[in-house]
This record gives sequence, structure tokens and C-alpha cells, in this order.
Amino acid sequence: MKVITLHEEEQNIIRQAAENNRHAQQKIYSKHSPKMLGVCRQYIKDIQQAEDIMITAFMKVFTNLKKFEHKGSFEGWIRRIMVNECISYLRVQKKVGFLEDEFYVEDTFNNIESHFSVDDIQTLIDGLPDGYKMVFNLYAIEGFKHQEIAKMLGISEGTSKSQLSHARRMLQKQINELKNYENGTE
Repeated sequence: MKVITLHEEEQNIIRQAAENNRHAQQKIYSKHSPKMLGVCRQYIKDIQQAEDIMITAFMKVFTNLKKFEHKGSFEGWIRRIMVNECISYLRVQKKVGFLEDEFYVEDTFNNIESHFSVDDIQTLIDGLPDGYKMVFNLYAIEGFKHQEIAKMLGISEGTSKSQLSHARRMLQKQINELKNYENGTE
């Protein structure tokens, strides 16, 4: 019974926010902004710029609330808007470059050791070239398929696979270097 009540309450808040009720919009923003800032931060290194992009994306969320069809999760719908806004920003800034490699090597990417903090992992991902970082985030974190990534970014599917492969290798190398440093073997 409680799940249905919570779902109905969320639908009510969404409906009110779609009618420009500022209180309902504030509730949505307060509930989802911490997680969505994390999403933007995965793509944008500078925290202030990530916040600006998140706010712009929330404006698009509120502008397009009437288009939300209550199919699937509301949070997932917001997340997709955040990701698209980050991609748009990086395109405008021309900060993304893709190497047109048409080869793809399937490699194994070991799970990151649990003793690495979230900040350590984010720093490693931030160290990737922007093209690698974007494909890695879309594939490994957002769960998009290479075909979807290729379409979103205007690249070939092979380039998407190649960018992911290169990103994984770079991250694995950085993780190994961190492990060696922490173990005193470097």
C-alpha cells in the first residue's frame, strides 16, 4: 500500500510542477539535484561548471515536464536530460575529440579495488581525454549500448568501441600505478 501512495504522491508533485507550481518544482529539485550533480560531474571536471549545466538541465526538465509519460522512472528521465545537456555543452565548447579507430580489442577491466575512494575514482576518470571519458561514462555508468552512443555522439559504432577500449586500458594502467604506489613497489 505504501509504494502505491508514494508513487501517487510523486505523480501529484510532477503534475503540479508541470503546471508551474514553484513549491512542487523545488521539491523535485531538492530531491534529485544531489544525484544529478554527480551525473554532471562525471562529464564535467569543473564543479561550478557542472552545477551551471545541472541548473540549465533542470530548466529543461521543468519546461518539458508535460512530455513525461510516467513510463519508466522519473529519475531516469531526468538523468537522460542531464547527460544530454553535458554532451551538448562539451560539443559547443569543442572539448571532445574522438580518434577514428575502426578496431576494437576486447580487454578485461578488473573491478576497481574497494579501498579506492569515490574521489580517487573520479580523479582517474577525469584524467581521461574527453572523448574516452564521455564514451566510458555513457557505456560503463549510464549503460548505453555502442550503437546508442554512436548515434548520440555522431560517431561510428567502431569508434565508440575503440574509445571504450582505450579508456579502459588507461584506467587500468592508472589503477595499477596507484596500487604500486600504495604498496611501495614503485
